Amino acid sequence: MPTPHHTEISRREFVAATALVGTSLLAGIPNTILAQNSSSPAAEPARVRRYALVGVGARYSIYRDAILETYSGHAKLVALCDNNAGRLALARRKVRQKSGSDVPGFSASDFDRMIQETRPDIVIVTTKDSTHHTYLIRAMELGCDVITEKPMTTDAEKCRAILEASQRTGKKIIVTFNYRYSPPRTQVKELLMNGVIGDVLSVDFHWLLDTHHGADYFRRWHSQKAESGGLLVHKSTHHFDLINWWLSASPMSVQATGKREFYTPAMARRLGLQSHHERCHTCPEAAKCSFHLDLAGNPKLRELYLEQESHDGYFRDRCVFRPDIDIEDTMNVSVRYNTGATLAYSLNAFNGWEGYHIAFNGTKGRLEHGVQEQVSISGDGSVPGALKPEATYIRIFPLRAPAYAVPVQEGVGGHGGGDRIMLDDIFSPVPTTDKFMRASDERAGAASILTGIAANEAIRTGRTVEIANLVPGLTRPDYPSMPGSNEPVPMPPR
Repeated sequence: MPTPHHTEISRREFVAATALVGTSLLAGIPNTILAQNSSSPAAEPARVRRYALVGVGARYSIYRDAILETYSGHAKLVALCDNNAGRLALARRKVRQKSGSDVPGFSASDFDRMIQETRPDIVIVTTKDSTHHTYLIRAMELGCDVITEKPMTTDAEKCRAILEASQRTGKKIIVTFNYRYSPPRTQVKELLMNGVIGDVLSVDFHWLLDTHHGADYFRRWHSQKAESGGLLVHKSTHHFDLINWWLSASPMSVQATGKREFYTPAMARRLGLQSHHERCHTCPEAAKCSFHLDLAGNPKLRELYLEQESHDGYFRDRCVFRPDIDIEDTMNVSVRYNTGATLAYSLNAFNGWEGYHIAFNGTKGRLEHGVQEQVSISGDGSVPGALKPEATYIRIFPLRAPAYAVPVQEGVGGHGGGDRIMLDDIFSPVPTTDKFMRASDERAGAASILTGIAANEAIRTGRTVEIANLVPGLTRPDYPSMPGSNEPVPMPPR
């Protein structure tokens, strides 16, 4: 792929330009981060697009509210679908409260009938990860485009089936990688695109989950690898997608190790508990355990989960120390990319703070970026992935020159401010031009999960796993051009 002409800028010029863009962002210019998007003039008003939502748990509400409120002038919610009758009835009541209108609800077994009767243009899938493929494939077969929460799916076989269905039907898939849209992360992409540190040779990336959010994965269905793919698929798909997109690169091979040592029955005893138990709601040691989740005490968790248990027997608050958990809490992954770059990645789920450190090592220097996120538990009303501005940074370390800090763009709201901008990209009727190419399809969805799927296989076998052996012939996603490995590099100062 040809690389763009790169014009060298001074530190003073860069800082001044970045500060100016920051002022524009804080002034609230819609969908404009680092001046990356330009709207194409609309010849005619776009027709109203019809949406069906499948899976009405904790995550669906971001799309529900976007359709009913922010984008209601050109979006219409025509159906809801779930396998829990109580949760489906709750979702219908919420829609009625927000819109004043009734939206029909369908059981999961009536998915085909839902499509036939309500005729959605687009189906949004926010179900359990292991079931994404079922609804994505069937919706495309029935003539709908689809939008799916990450991860696109959980294993290579399902991934191949989704890709085949997209090719066969010609329908469009969007995978919602909201982290790409977060202003600080978009800012990192622009710095790398501009060649501030040259072409990237290696990356060190360390993600930490705290004992609030991190522990929550060990309570829910996520704690079973068959349902979630483990954290290396469910959670790390965000991280691997960021690397793919930041580098404009595709993963080629993966090595990994993993273990579970913190969320175990032995750790329960080390923490002073007599034993693990079935769940928090009936736990005899609830008063002693700081990992206790009070479903009854939180109105949102109570109505969404506790009050709906009789319909499907699902417990949202299972003990994080129980023995039947089969996902890891400590993971290390090494990845080789088609550009020659390498990644050293770690994920730990029991830390004292939540966020990450990342360093890009390039031919002209090093870029370091870090984020701390606020405490969040899925479905409790908190904002997922909200940033702590005082603990978010970008620093440049040129070769043999003074280091400097880059003013960081503020990201407000869910997932570092990415949710709002991503929703505008998805639901806006006016096409936009995005030089960062943040919208992602099934190719990017596959590239992100296959790193985690390969890592799971590497942990199981102890061998290096080639991505091409998991999904042969995977097409490279569309990414922006980056500094090339054959470009001249200035001699560092003495």
